[in-house]
Amino acid sequence: MLDRTIPFYNIILRCDRYLTTTPVLHNGYEFRMYQDGDERKWAQLEYEIGDFDSVDEAEQYFISTYCSKKALDITERCVFVVNEKNEIVGSCIAWKELRNDILVASLHWLVVSPQYQGKGIGKALCQKVMQIFVVNDEFPVYIHTQPWSYKAIILYVRQGFKIQKTDSFSQYENQFNFAMNTLKKILPENQYEELTYNIEL
Repeated sequence: MLDRTIPFYNIILRCDRYLTTTPVLHNGYEFRMYQDGDERKWAQLEYEIGDFDSVDEAEQYFISTYCSKKALDITERCVFVVNEKNEIVGSCIAWKELRNDILVASLHWLVVSPQYQGKGIGKALCQKVMQIFVVNDEFPVYIHTQPWSYKAIILYVRQGFKIQKTDSFSQYENQFNFAMNTLKKILPENQYEELTYNIEL
């Protein structure tokens, strides 16, 4: 589970170009796209890891954020990983948000059920969603995250994202210095140094 005692600061990452990689899932897992009714399953997954206070709250967020946008088709942009029982165990969304009144690509809600973490599912989901951006020629791609998602941050920089010192999008205030100081306190030295090598100056 995420350690939410870690201070929250906005971290912005951006990927300007991506070398397409074929996502690999272990036997028994497969990708599928969003289907009607999956908003409840997505909500249960997000509630399970503590991103929302209730399943109902998460479901309403999904519906209002993703199902009402006519310009973007959620069935083509929300990727799930399911197990042999067709149970959703992970998800990620290829979406768009405003930056200076222009829509830019944004990777949303990379999440894997706690009992299925450590199996490469998060990495595969990230790669699958990045393929959507590649096919639609939607670069740069932005990510908003926070220090308690440090494992995901390391994954992102290994996929070609750069931590932004000043750039941002949507309504997020870039809190680079506070975020990096927090990460320095919680990461092993080699992992923190890896992040410093991936800062957009």
